Amino acid sequence: MDSLSNKWMIHLLVCWFFIAGVSCNSVEKKIYVELNNTVPCVRLLNATHQIGCQSSLSGNVGVLHVLESEENLDWVLRSGRNPPYMVILESPLFTRSIMMKLKNGSSRVAGVAVVVPNANPAEGFSPHTTCPNENTGVYSDTYDPAMAHCNVTKWNPLGNGLSYEEFDFPIFSLKDDNDTQVIRQCYLDHNRPMNGSTPQYPLCAMQLYSHMSAVTDTATCMRRNDINFSISPEMVCDPLGDYNVWASTRPLNNTAKGHKMWESVVIAAARLDSRSFFSNVAPGAESGVSGFITLLAAAHALRNPTQEAPPNRTILYTFFQGEAFDYIGSSRMVYDMQNNQFAVDLDNVHSVLEIGQVGLRADSRVWLHTDPVSRRNSSVNKEVEELINNLHLAATNLSVSTQAPNFSQPLPPSSFQRFLRARPIPGVVLEDHQSAYTNRFYESMYDNGENLNITYPPNLTPEEQLEFVTDTAKALTEVATLVARALYKQAGGAESMLSNIKADPQIVTQLLYGFLVRSNNSWFQQIVSPDLTSHLIDRPLNFYVGVIQQSSEPTLLVQYLLANLTGSTVNVTKDNCQSQREDEEDKKSKHMYYYMWVQGAAPPNSTQREGFCVRSTARLSKAVSPAFDLRQFTSKDYSTWTESRWKFIKGRIFLVASHELEMLTLGVGIGVLLTSFLLTYFISSKADILFSSGREPTNATY
Repeated sequence: MDSLSNKWMIHLLVCWFFIAGVSCNSVEKKIYVELNNTVPCVRLLNATHQIGCQSSLSGNVGVLHVLESEENLDWVLRSGRNPPYMVILESPLFTRSIMMKLKNGSSRVAGVAVVVPNANPAEGFSPHTTCPNENTGVYSDTYDPAMAHCNVTKWNPLGNGLSYEEFDFPIFSLKDDNDTQVIRQCYLDHNRPMNGSTPQYPLCAMQLYSHMSAVTDTATCMRRNDINFSISPEMVCDPLGDYNVWASTRPLNNTAKGHKMWESVVIAAARLDSRSFFSNVAPGAESGVSGFITLLAAAHALRNPTQEAPPNRTILYTFFQGEAFDYIGSSRMVYDMQNNQFAVDLDNVHSVLEIGQVGLRADSRVWLHTDPVSRRNSSVNKEVEELINNLHLAATNLSVSTQAPNFSQPLPPSSFQRFLRARPIPGVVLEDHQSAYTNRFYESMYDNGENLNITYPPNLTPEEQLEFVTDTAKALTEVATLVARALYKQAGGAESMLSNIKADPQIVTQLLYGFLVRSNNSWFQQIVSPDLTSHLIDRPLNFYVGVIQQSSEPTLLVQYLLANLTGSTVNVTKDNCQSQREDEEDKKSKHMYYYMWVQGAAPPNSTQREGFCVRSTARLSKAVSPAFDLRQFTSKDYSTWTESRWKFIKGRIFLVASHELEMLTLGVGIGVLLTSFLLTYFISSKADILFSSGREPTNATY
């Protein structure tokens, strides 16, 4: 073959590969319909076992079946002739009874997709346990065994425990939108049995990818993380964790860790995180947001009073991350206080006031929960009674009333329990329930703004919704005022100042809108750094704690909010502000204050924002379980939760042919392949004849 023929062959091959590549992409798009707005159940591990869901390495494939009732399960588990099935569940059928039947018949179940409705169900739903964090609270075999394991009160009676089950098939949530309509129509057109008859091919199928790398338990996956067979070892799991947010009414030297002489602090605490069965859908409206918004509003109400008439004690605002997973944040802060790794130690702690679930109050009442065991100590009991009296006093002339439950009732699940594990500290936990939770959607995807009855008049713009003061905001404002006044009095402030302390309903309604409706709003944009703006979204935030690689959006937002609500604006350049100083000669301020550059608002008729520097005491501290620093991966004292890593998560639907047609197609393909080999061999062996140029020999003479 001469060079001209070679060139033509190369050009033809290049064109063929190019056309084939383009064709493959277009063919794939014609075969598969990719699913958007899918959220998976992922695998989590602790000291003893694994929970959650996963697919096979190549993804699980099954014929679609829309479950219409629990009786319809027989088709999936026994009578259907085309297993395995990918089961589509409407939310009312996402129950423990149905899921456990699917789990036990998993050889015929390829996966489950749950359609999340646009409105909350009428009945309650909680995939958590009936006794949250029962093994890591204060009540145990050594601390009043009669109160351990929720023997006295089942705090979450609606808990079905689904979040703590292990499923060997993928489970995804699907938003009820165009994708789910396509799925339903595909099922109706191809898969729905008519009069008990078996549907005919082609059938509609779904493929879900969610393969998890970690297996067994935390000790196993952390050991695999340490195995280095290559230059870039592959991690299989990460500890759950984030950062706690804290601030103080008086600046504390954060460089000099440990005990502060003559310092006494009153801790005001709330949790930041939540969870649900699906990791990235954890709105946490009642379980977390109602409490920390109340504390933020209370901190704002105390900014001026604590500066104009400072009380004797310092109020320490703390926002704990990872509390849904065995109190990660609070246990870490207590550990740091015990080991002189925090700005104060436990000897500096006078008392604790924790704000729990306060958004669903019946009869405008807040319940004051205390620990009956530590109150057997007369000095602790005296301080607890004083704190309760301060709360009663703070409620004067407010529309909210305070009441203590039966003295023999234990504390509900709360961060305060981790402080009590260290020592008997006086404290009260504020809740909207006397015994069992009033929250019917505890730690579920339905614990959202609707659960708190956050509604707006029709036809309001997003900006108008941001400013509209809802009834929920008014109710939480009253609780925030109660908390602020009680904290001020507990810290030693004058009773005469209490009537001047009032929370701002405008602040509360903006906080509710920003966290539960839309974080991408004009107020949040003004008070955050330019780097954080891109993380603001047009939907509610996700409060799942995540892994320790970086701070989550809620954590950073709460820090910026706390700084803006409790700090002050200083005339400092951007460079100096970001360098934690007020000028080039300043070497001391960074020990006492934290400086944050925020982008501010744009003046009228301008698009250029005018940024400024905020000086406050709002800081971050590590919220990672001490078990991972101590490498005690089987610890019974600290959280050991880790999250498995994965390659990718996706779902898609397509039509699948019958097994006979697939075999015929495979046979034809093999025949074409063999024919092409024979044809190639024939052409190659006869190439000198087929591709001869016919030119005369070079030695021809005339």
